[in-house]
Amino acid sequence: MERPWLRSWPEGVPKTIDYPTSSVAGILAKAAKESPEAVATQFYGARLTYREIDAAASRFAGGLRRIGVKPGDRVSLLMPNCPQFVIAFFGVLRAGGIVVQTNPLYTPRELQEMYRDAGVETVVCADLFFKNVAKAKPLSGVKRVVVTDIKEYLPGLLAALYPIKKKKDYGKIVIPVEPWVHRFQDLVASGPVTREPTDMNDVAVLQYTGGTTGTPKGAMLTHRNLVVNAHQSIAWFPGLKPTQEKFLCAIPFFHVYGLTIALLGPITIAATMVIHANPREIEGIMKLITKTKPAIFPGVPTMYIAIVNHPKVSSYDLKSIRACISGAAPLPPEVRKKFEAMTGGKLVEGYGLTEASPVTHCNPIYGRYKEGIGIPLSDTDAKVVDIETGTRDLGVGESGELAIRGPQVMKGYWNRPDETAHVMTKDGWLLTGDIAVMDEDGYFRIVDRKKDMIIASGYNVYPKSSRSAGSSLPRSRCRSILSS
Repeated sequence: MERPWLRSWPEGVPKTIDYPTSSVAGILAKAAKESPEAVATQFYGARLTYREIDAAASRFAGGLRRIGVKPGDRVSLLMPNCPQFVIAFFGVLRAGGIVVQTNPLYTPRELQEMYRDAGVETVVCADLFFKNVAKAKPLSGVKRVVVTDIKEYLPGLLAALYPIKKKKDYGKIVIPVEPWVHRFQDLVASGPVTREPTDMNDVAVLQYTGGTTGTPKGAMLTHRNLVVNAHQSIAWFPGLKPTQEKFLCAIPFFHVYGLTIALLGPITIAATMVIHANPREIEGIMKLITKTKPAIFPGVPTMYIAIVNHPKVSSYDLKSIRACISGAAPLPPEVRKKFEAMTGGKLVEGYGLTEASPVTHCNPIYGRYKEGIGIPLSDTDAKVVDIETGTRDLGVGESGELAIRGPQVMKGYWNRPDETAHVMTKDGWLLTGDIAVMDEDGYFRIVDRKKDMIIASGYNVYPKSSRSAGSSLPRSRCRSILSS
């Protein structure tokens, strides 16, 4: 097929990549082996090295096995960004499990629906959200819950003060002593487990999404999908220096955008993840940038808008920022220009969807910028097809449905072969449901949605007839994350 975007290809970015053949957990193992003393996480001043994170993940895997988790089991992670999320994510994979990404803000009913659909028997959660998990448990099939307290990985003074703030914000939290309740640190104290090599086509993550219909379903993201997209995304930042970079990780790991861009991507180069738990604390984020000097800051437009319009922005030093990719909604041109003038760095708009792990397009960070979603990433094909049948390719300037093909495209929807067949063609194209236009240089713009949709508080809301009763699970587009 013709690929006009290759004529606009950014310097320093490979057009094709030699991807590792190891599993997702292998990304962490490689970083720990090659750069054991590099700082992996920086969480409110507390630091953990890659050696420490890798060892904790292996022990946590052993703990999961000890309490009954078997290879192939689905394990829900219900936490904000914190070191426990990183340890648990890789621990589940090393135990042979499948991670079910879960929004901590889900109601008991939403948790119940998701857990029943995915067949979740084990939940790893922060104590802040235990009450909702306990309410969902009786009718969900959940057999065991592992509970952690955020203070477990905070530095000394903050760990001492945190319970006071927690009680003020959440009231008294009581974790019962029951055979089905386990403590995170007890699992981390277990003997380590090292998994045998994993088939790259095995499912690593179930990421729930409304897909192209608004009906919640689990996108099956394989080890290969996620390893590939992590390397594709990192390759888009030319000039990164392994072990020497810092990423500001404020977008949530539980969303596929944060998982790939803020968690897996940095680990591929043994970068430091400067973790912030709440993406809405804009002044806290500016303080963190000033103090820790991260260079890479993936985010959503609402974050950048809030920063450029913040009354105290001039009080903070944001000059360390070199590059940012914005997802989740269209990036206003004036915001991009203001942010770049303020920081001296680059801010570009990208595009993705859960079914593609998620990133497929981005404007060049150092190259020609055009308003829109940019050009396809390395090893990614894209085209515009007719809306009616999805079988007829359209030309330059014609609007139609955006179709994507690449190694990051999902295996399919969990237990929904019919839904999978609606969006994936026999020759490997994913029909996104977004209406796009491609120009003569291979740059794409999203101009509409194939189906009607309302955006409320940053989440995509569908008519009741197109959603399962009572569900408010967000759908797939990176445009739907944490903008509320």
